[in-house]
Amino acid sequence: MPPRRSTSSVGQVAEALAAQELTTRGYRIVDRNVRFVAGELDLVAWHGDVLVFIEVRSRASARFGDARQAVGVGKRRQVSRMASLYLATRRLRPRRCRFDVVAITAGRIDVVVDAWRLGEWA
Repeated sequence: MPPRRSTSSVGQVAEALAAQELTTRGYRIVDRNVRFVAGELDLVAWHGDVLVFIEVRSRASARFGDARQAVGVGKRRQVSRMASLYLATRRLRPRRCRFDVVAITAGRIDVVVDAWRLGEWA
């Protein structure tokens, strides 16, 4: 049986794949793994004039649901808080922001554009 990769190693590979996919779709990645005391933003990018906060999720199989289902209410709330901190600490006031999810399930990459809006948790 091959050795298992650590969670952080799998996460790094998934984020690299996500960044590559987003770049081919016209996103310009400006930050990766932005850490705050309360959490982390996986990727931050510009897509045209929209600042996008991207949550990356990966699963080896869809046996327990696909990766998109792993971004629940709590995670959305946390990412939204981190996005607000990001904007405040960098003194950015973009015209528009949005939250996208890159879901990698069994090697398949799906990009969910505008997955939720600030203050929308369900």
